[in-house]
Amino acid sequence: MTNNTGPDVTMYTVTDPSDDALNPKPGTLRFAMTRLKGKVWIDFERDMEIMLVRPLLVKSHTTIDGRGAEVHIAKGACLLLRRVSDVIIHGLKIHDCKAQPAGEAMGPDGQIVRLGPVDGDAIRMVTSSRIWIDHNTLYDCEDGLIDVTRGSTDITISNNWFRFQNKVMLLGHNDGFRRDTGMKVTVVFNHFGPQCRQRMPRIRFGYAHVVNNLYLGWGLYAMGGSMDPSIKSEANLFIARGERKEIMWNMCLTCNFRSVNDVFENGALFTDSSDVDTGMKPEYGPHQVFEVADGKTVRALTKSSGALKCPKTSPSLC
Repeated sequence: MTNNTGPDVTMYTVTDPSDDALNPKPGTLRFAMTRLKGKVWIDFERDMEIMLVRPLLVKSHTTIDGRGAEVHIAKGACLLLRRVSDVIIHGLKIHDCKAQPAGEAMGPDGQIVRLGPVDGDAIRMVTSSRIWIDHNTLYDCEDGLIDVTRGSTDITISNNWFRFQNKVMLLGHNDGFRRDTGMKVTVVFNHFGPQCRQRMPRIRFGYAHVVNNLYLGWGLYAMGGSMDPSIKSEANLFIARGERKEIMWNMCLTCNFRSVNDVFENGALFTDSSDVDTGMKPEYGPHQVFEVADGKTVRALTKSSGALKCPKTSPSLC
């Protein structure tokens, strides 16, 4: 995420947890998104809960950094990334997001934008790229926790704690949106559970590398998809709970689902999409490659998933 760093970054501290969708006040989170230009790095003066009255339209080249404070975005609208790139969202607790009717909000260019209804997702990405969602705690939203839709790609979802949620993560807009064929998402070092029911993730058309995650049970299924997507499940730890043992939900004839070095406990079962090894490889560049750990170490790897408790005086130590 080199486009989020450098000497030209504007540092901005949120001091006011209030929200005005049409006339944002200085010191608020929405003011940073609507009034500041270029690269912006946002931190928080103190612990706070922000109840957004309309979805927050996150601007490109922006980092929201919750380290050093306990920051809740809750009980209202949540985050919308629409046609943006180079965004980092780190260290937030996002929960109890509510569906919203159509309405107006100020956008990243300071212009008033007419928004359609939203379903109540914690973080929704629409036609966006180069996004890093890291070390957040997400739960109890009306629809889902993360949506990657309408041609979004080059997304990394790492070190998050997902819990108490029916629909967790949707990759791909709908069965007719073939532009999502080019979607690439990495889901790594996350903790799913307790009480996550389905969609960890559910994918259409694109490709997901799901690696070194902890699955603490599932209701309907853990991962699945339709419309011929590919999922490489690598060195995850699946711990079945209750009667549901099958991990995969397969709704297509040519889905490409492959388990590589996964670890299964309590009867968890992964059904590959075929007996043919297609040799799926993540399309990482040289600067993106990371070492995949042994699935038996996943408990330790995901022990610090979710928003970290960082010292206020030295948040960079996290």
